[in-house]
Amino acid sequence: MPLLQVEGLTKRFGGFTAVDQVSFTVAQGEILGLLGPNGSGKSTTFNCIAGMLRPSAGSVRLAGEEIAGSSADETCRRGIGRTFQIPRPFRGLSLLENAMLAAHYGAGGHIDRAEAERRARDALRLAQLPDDPGATTHGLGAAGLKKLELARALATGPKLLLADESLGGLDAAEMRQAAEMLKRIRDERGITIVWVEHIMGVLLSVVDRVVVLDHGAVIFRGTPGEAQEDARVAEVYLGPPEARAA
Repeated sequence: MPLLQVEGLTKRFGGFTAVDQVSFTVAQGEILGLLGPNGSGKSTTFNCIAGMLRPSAGSVRLAGEEIAGSSADETCRRGIGRTFQIPRPFRGLSLLENAMLAAHYGAGGHIDRAEAERRARDALRLAQLPDDPGATTHGLGAAGLKKLELARALATGPKLLLADESLGGLDAAEMRQAAEMLKRIRDERGITIVWVEHIMGVLLSVVDRVVVLDHGAVIFRGTPGEAQEDARVAEVYLGPPEARAA
């Protein structure tokens, strides 16, 4: 049984269909790349899985249990953690407090302060951030804020991590570090990852399989190598052959 099974997922906003009959599975321990150009429906798909949006149709199953339509907090407690494209930390709290707050609302139900702190420190170390109670968000650049997003998601104790646009705003070296960090989280902790991204290069060096969206629909499923050779994938990223030739 796959850890995550998405079948016929559809999300409409009035007369506009943002996600159209999207289906894919994710095996336990896999890193799946969910790719597509801007506006292809990647984040809307994520939001439907994570409970931020209620699907118009379709099924989302986590370890065989239907979760489509569950609220974001219910989904988190069931074991799905997620990051956001634009980090919005609690600026008045320390890094440790940011992660502890996430731990309190994560998987496993009610935990006491000591357990929340333990989970938070572990998550911060895994994200390569200081767990000193005096460390704050002040002075964190784009890479640091992305790491804090990741630490907060990890502190919830996820079985499945949804990483949304983890490379946005980073330079080439920071992108490589972010990609290697996600791979290490899977390898060391066994956390299954679905990584949404529109930047192909670095992601393809890390993921096991790729699903590519365009205009809300799946246009490709396969390995990273197959994705790089696929004419339809090349077209949605680079334009039609005649435009590239020009």
